[in-house]
Formats: sequence, structure tokens, C-alpha cells
Amino acid sequence: MKQRHKMYLRLNIMSLVFVAVSFISVTLAWFAYSGLVDVKTEVNIKAWNIELKKDGQTVSNDIVISLSDIYPGMDTINEKININNLGDSDAGVSYSIVSARILGEEEDNYITDEETLTSEYVDDILSHNYPFHININLSKNYVLAKGEESSFEVSVSWPLDSESNQVDSSWGTKAYLFQESEEALQIQDESYQIRPSIHIVLKVTAEQYISTDTASDPNYDLGDRILFDVVSNQICEGISATCLETFVIDVNSTLGEDTVSLLANPNNAYISGNYSDYSSLLSTLTNDWTVSNRALLVEDILKVISKDVMGSLLIRENISDAIIGKLTYNDRINTELNRAINYNGYYKYKSNTFNYLLSNTCYWTNSEYNIDSGFAIKKIDETNSKLYNELKTNNCKVVPIIIADKINLQS
Repeated sequence: MKQRHKMYLRLNIMSLVFVAVSFISVTLAWFAYSGLVDVKTEVNIKAWNIELKKDGQTVSNDIVISLSDIYPGMDTINEKININNLGDSDAGVSYSIVSARILGEEEDNYITDEETLTSEYVDDILSHNYPFHININLSKNYVLAKGEESSFEVSVSWPLDSESNQVDSSWGTKAYLFQESEEALQIQDESYQIRPSIHIVLKVTAEQYISTDTASDPNYDLGDRILFDVVSNQICEGISATCLETFVIDVNSTLGEDTVSLLANPNNAYISGNYSDYSSLLSTLTNDWTVSNRALLVEDILKVISKDVMGSLLIRENISDAIIGKLTYNDRINTELNRAINYNGYYKYKSNTFNYLLSNTCYWTNSEYNIDSGFAIKKIDETNSKLYNELKTNNCKVVPIIIADKINLQS
């Protein structure tokens, strides 16, 4: 391999500061602290235990991610907060990006507002627009009182080789020059505080859960197991020819949605065939069903596996593996799919993390990869599965998605 010029920055550690405001009872912690002064909330657990009384006051934590030194090929860094609700009220949980500064250029300095520069836009930029990637995931948008926890997770990565050697070298040089400039300013003025290369302020907020149409539906979390009879069109108790084991495939089902998407257990034996016969095979499989259904699409799977900001990767030959990252902003998911297709790549994810997608043999999506292949899913080994390009002439299972009315899922 030709040696390429890159300026390296060394990563000491993520430095983060929490400021908790408007709270009743809050204990919290985050990543290890490094070289910070006036830090008053340093504790050695990774948990946020909120307590909301019945009058539902808002809890808000500001999180400052300060990245002093990063470099191409660094080990991916990952940290996670587990959010528990010890109070009497269910809580809605959300996060937003307040500001982000990348080195020193004005065009890479972002301060969000509700109109011209949104948190969602900056979130997408940090995930995809730089050779280094900062990915954020909130597992659930609520945490029930004394119920199962939610989690907030951040990963930072800089693959050694990306799609452009020029971009890699350019950003390595920029990072070096920024650090050099900051050190020069401190030499001129000993009181000057050297700025970190990357500085991001996040806000994680918990407030009383309100049952609006846009609120997440706690009854249908991603991956929840539901037994559903496709002929009687209602929930059932024992698996049979018509009572199927299914799993919620919606990434965020909301209270305003009357239906929920259920993926039939892909590891079961279903009708199989080649990609060109997908529509007829699906029709044959569901001919006697009374419940609405549709084909499985590559977007369904990619939306799910991209929620893992550590273990779900885009794999391409001669390019370093890259974390998929957040795909919810505008047309980002199609841009991501084109990245895979243009480089004959595929997606790898942890089987245990998404065990409801697991199958020892391949199953199709009804999405074309290229003229010769379609997107399919199967287990690779004991640890990983993949979303990949399978030749259209090969045989794979057809696994349908059931569109169930929520009213028919009530016991």
C-alpha cells in the first residue's frame, strides 16, 4: 500500500461536563473526565436516574464533548448512559445538539435554532460529512416510571482509509494547523486556554410523558415479540400454521399511528425462490391471509441496524469499515445505500443485538442491489449477520411484513 501523508492527532480522552438544571432528584455520570477544572458532578457510574413527580418537572443535562486529539485509524470510542426513571411519572426523553465546532473555520461552526439550522441537520453532518464520524443514538424516546431503562449512546470514529485520499489528507493537515495555531496563541499569552479540535454541546431532556399523536407508543417497541394469527387477524397464544411469531419492525411507532409493522420470524421455514419471482411468491404465501401485508424492503432493515452506533458497519473492499450512522435526515438513507452499491459493499451487524432479524439461511428484501443482485439478509457466523447482494438467480426465503391494526393487538 502506498504511504499517504496524514497529520495525526492523538486522542487523550473525551472530556465531558454535565450541568443539571430544573430537577427534583438527579444523579448522573458520563465518560471519564480529563484535565477539566471546576467539575462538580464527577461520579464513577454510567447512569442517569431521574425522578419525576406527578406534576412532571423537566430534567435537562448539558453534555459537552471535547475532543482534543483524534487521528485516522483510531480505535472507535463508545460511551453510553443508562437512563432510569425512579419517579412516579412516565418520562419522555429526547436529545438535541446545541452547538458544534469543528476546528476553527467559520463554516464548520454550528449553533442550532428551531428554524434556520436545526439539531437534526447538524446531527446528520456530524455523522456523515467529515472523515471522522460522531454518531448518537437514543434507544427509546421514553422511560417508564420504575420500568425498563432507556439509553443514550455516542461513538466517535475516524477510519484509516475513506473514499477519498485527498479528503483524508486535507483534514489531517487542517487538524495539525489548528493545533499548531492554538499552541502559538498560548505561547503569546500564557493565560490563553487551548481550544479542543472538536467541541460539541448536547442537551438530553426528560419531561413528563404526554400522550400526543407524535409520542412514542410504549406498547410497540422495536423488536417486541407478538404472536399474531394472520387468518383471524388478531393476537393468538400458541404458534401454529396461522398463528405466527412476529416482531415489531417499526423503529419508532407513535400513538398517532393506527397500525404497526410486524416482521414474521425470518428463521422459520417459508416459501423460497429466486428474486425475479418475489412478487408471486409473496402472493402465494399470503393468499389465505386476511391481515394486510407488504414486501420487506432494504430500508426496513437498514433503519433498524443503523441504530447500533458501534457494531453496524458498511464493509467495502480496500476501504476501512465505517459505522453506518444515523439515517433519518431527509434522503440520507438513499445516499447511504448508493455508497454501498457503488463500491460493491454490504452491511454487517451484530446478530445478538438484532436477534429478531436472524436467519441461518438467506431471505430476500424486495429491493434491487443492481441488475444481477437483490438485497438479502443472512447470518454470517456465530456473531454477525449481513445485509448484502445475493445473485437474483439464487433461492432465498420470502419473509413478509404484516401491517396489523393496533386495535386487533389488544388482549
